[in-house]
Amino acid sequence: MNTPKSPHWLAKSVNGRLRWLLISWMFVVSAVAFLDRVNVSIAGQAIQKDHGLTDVQLGWVFSAFLIGYALFQVPGGRLADRFGPRLVISAGVVWWGLFTTLTALVPPGMATSLALLIGTRFVLGLGEAVLFPSSNKLVSAWIPSSERGLANGLIFAGVGAGAGVAPPLIIYVLSRWGWHCSFYVSAGAGLAVGLVWFLLVRDTPRTHPLVSAAEVEKIEAGLPATMLAVREALPWRSILRNRNVLAITGSYIAYGYTSYIFFTWFFIYLSRVRGLDLKASALYSMLPFIAMACASPLGGGLSDWITRLHGKRLGRCGVAMLGLALTAVFLALATQVESARFASIVLAGGAGALYLAQSAYWAVTADIAGTSAGSVSGLMNMGAQIGGAITASLTPWIAERFGWTASFLVAAGVCLAGALAWLIVNPEKPISTSNTASS
Repeated sequence: MNTPKSPHWLAKSVNGRLRWLLISWMFVVSAVAFLDRVNVSIAGQAIQKDHGLTDVQLGWVFSAFLIGYALFQVPGGRLADRFGPRLVISAGVVWWGLFTTLTALVPPGMATSLALLIGTRFVLGLGEAVLFPSSNKLVSAWIPSSERGLANGLIFAGVGAGAGVAPPLIIYVLSRWGWHCSFYVSAGAGLAVGLVWFLLVRDTPRTHPLVSAAEVEKIEAGLPATMLAVREALPWRSILRNRNVLAITGSYIAYGYTSYIFFTWFFIYLSRVRGLDLKASALYSMLPFIAMACASPLGGGLSDWITRLHGKRLGRCGVAMLGLALTAVFLALATQVESARFASIVLAGGAGALYLAQSAYWAVTADIAGTSAGSVSGLMNMGAQIGGAITASLTPWIAERFGWTASFLVAAGVCLAGALAWLIVNPEKPISTSNTASS
């Protein structure tokens, strides 16, 4: 198949770097997705007031999204492998725009209001589940292996950017027009970026009208051999029995448990437990997400650099272990800090350290899974969402009985366990149909 050529002005402007334009827009899609996701946390106290919810009941609403998100990770990844990231993400954006809107339309004061909120957030989670397995499918087709740390770091910087923009934006809209309107704004932003995604993206370099022949050659020269040689989907038996997949998924459960403390309870923790007013809570609750946005590409670039010098074992596994171990230290230190503002800074350091590790998970799964990157990363990400669903409900339960210090210390312990799991991973060994759990 010949590489398409085009004199289009955009083709000239990207000058052999079209893949980075696609990754940049994936950053935007990721940011808006997390704006849609964390708006419920920022508006949580207003939702509680409208619907008469307790903290535990609000935790059920948080967890409902994550359960739906977790359950559809694997099917979402398989859909990306089958139909490609362009179509799957476009459909997902429409889906989550619809159910973000429906969340705001649940009528308060009804006996079924809590059930409707839980159901709506659960279905929203199903739609958002396709996002990152699809993005990993895009990375596996468009990004040479040596650049995947930075590419994934930029994509997941969108998580921090979207979650960081959410507090001031949602509070601004909420304070003027109510929390319902903040959900409509989030949904509209998603539909807009989804339209650009559909127009801009193609599933593979050779099918894009704006790609250059030189860029296609560079991409294909940097793909793992298994990506070009094996075109059929890996059987689930091989995936589920692979030691690398099991270890990475176990570690990502720990990662998700810790990260979702910031996405669900951090704003409420600052305002209610630490006593910051609404304005200060909005300001300081941005810090972890700013740290995530900065640390994610930093960790990805660092991972690529060390990989080029010393190999994937140190560049991928070593960076991931370091990030998780540092996160545990920051979480434990934050419990000993009296000042609410300084504690916020320390916890932001923990969030940043966590996101130093982020790209390693996705780079390794793309490398070892080849054309089944969507399925394998979907399975891995399902683990993170299970961890997130647990922390959304378990964190307030621990806090009620043992205090918030205990909640953060538990998360620190979970992080250390996640770091140790990387000792099992061999990032140089791809999944094959003959792999077993002992391989």
